[in-house]
Amino acid sequence: MAIVCKSQAEIEKMRRSGHIVRQILDELRRLVAPGVTTMDLEKAAAAKIKELGAKPAFKGYYGYPCVLCTSVNEEIVHGIPSPKRVLKAGDIVSIDCGVVLDGYYGDAAITVAVGDSVSPERQKLMEVTEQSLYKAIEQVKLGNTISDIGGAVQEFVEANGFSVVREFVGHGIGTKLHEEPQVPNFRSRGAETRLREGMVLAIEPMVNTGGPEARVLEDKWTAITADGGSSAHFEHCVAVTRNGPLILTQ
Repeated sequence: MAIVCKSQAEIEKMRRSGHIVRQILDELRRLVAPGVTTMDLEKAAAAKIKELGAKPAFKGYYGYPCVLCTSVNEEIVHGIPSPKRVLKAGDIVSIDCGVVLDGYYGDAAITVAVGDSVSPERQKLMEVTEQSLYKAIEQVKLGNTISDIGGAVQEFVEANGFSVVREFVGHGIGTKLHEEPQVPNFRSRGAETRLREGMVLAIEPMVNTGGPEARVLEDKWTAITADGGSSAHFEHCVAVTRNGPLILTQ
């Protein structure tokens, strides 16, 4: 599939969908607390998406059942919200949300501490993962490559003693949730595509405290760390412009 570069008008539409995603994530961040279930977050997100006039991007996508992905502790991505999954003090929960508005997608993720007793290791994991996202965004400029983006994530994460997941990567985004190119969070010889004006990328570091290996549970969606270590996930949609990176989910 070819990479689709967007016009300024299309990027503005994506900024509007991205703004809705950010409003939802900001609301969910405030709701995260001990005793809250991941289904409570799901219901709040579904109501907010409807209120803001958008449609969920994830629900029904290849059969996925919910509007959010909620991944707790050792879960990396694609955790399915459940009324049985009760958040406890000391947990961390990654919340991934996507919407479509006027035919254009927005997609972003945050990882949130539950309560005030998160371990120093998990706290550092969240900070490093979020910082690695902004290190990657700094590389979104004309003439750089997709590999430069991934290399910035990998270098920063590994310098801080953590590892980058290989099995799941970022992606192009626009009138489809997943477009070309793939955006690995590590330096890759197969990712030498040059950045061009109008490209829009969903950049999403997924970082583990232990090794980078992952496995998928029997639900065929939830990916967890192979060694049981904790994982964090942050994501922004970013447009390539002649003036540098433009974060659409800010």
